[in-house]
Amino acid sequence: MDEIPVVIRPTRDADVDAMLAIYRRHIRRGVEEGVEDTDTPQPDDLRDRRKNFRNRRFPHLAATLDGVVVGYAYVVLFRKRPAYRYTVKHSIYIHHDYVGRRIGGLLMQGLIDACAAAGFRQMIGYIDADNAASLALHEKFGFVRVGHLPAVAYRYGKWSDSVMVQRSLGPGATTPPPPVVVR
Repeated sequence: MDEIPVVIRPTRDADVDAMLAIYRRHIRRGVEEGVEDTDTPQPDDLRDRRKNFRNRRFPHLAATLDGVVVGYAYVVLFRKRPAYRYTVKHSIYIHHDYVGRRIGGLLMQGLIDACAAAGFRQMIGYIDADNAASLALHEKFGFVRVGHLPAVAYRYGKWSDSVMVQRSLGPGATTPPPPVVVR
């Protein structure tokens, strides 16, 4: 019997509810029951964010398995100042039932390819220092550890460290970016 392939594609408005469910599960994991989640984006917020990403050439990808969204990934600018316009920060979220099935790697490759094609030169990520699987995935894709941020998050009843990782895209820092065209 053939295995159903995972499809990586741009997100659609119809994916929003599934993406929010995945995201909410990630941020609620370990939080005490009864804590109100007032910071979670609402469906219209995510639809607007997706539209803004598309208009600004930022990849926003979904992983689907037999038509069901099982993960998603996107990038944002690393910093808002113009000097940083060639550097993005990425996020990847996988449905808890599909962790360990190589979906994160497919989304990572999709983001890397799309970001390089869009002319970005550097990709940054922040990973919980205890997340060995994510750190290994990033290493597999050529990310290097460039920073350690001790005790920057308080979650699940303890302080957590973050590891900052980075990788070059396309020609990276070996050549200057193309000249800015003023219209």
